[in-house]
Amino acid sequence: MIPRITKIEPRENYILYVIFDDGKKVLYDVKDDIHTLPTYRNLMTEPGLFQNFQIDESRTCVFWNDEIDLASDIIYEYGLSC
Repeated sequence: MIPRITKIEPRENYILYVIFDDGKKVLYDVKDDIHTLPTYRNLMTEPGLFQNFQIDESRTCVFWNDEIDLASDIIYEYGLSC
């Protein structure tokens, strides 16, 4: 079963606070992706881009533009429970 996002908030220092449909709450650090994936670097270099994310209709993917997206199962598995 793919976890669905019910709420998401950007936090300081490229952290996402995410609540899933099963009630799990996590903090996901996007900095690791920014340092690993070249297209993610735009989240640091384009002012305001990080805060301007969207969630797809299925609520299983966060995306910023056509090149930068993040699957909910990755956030679920690698986010720090809070």
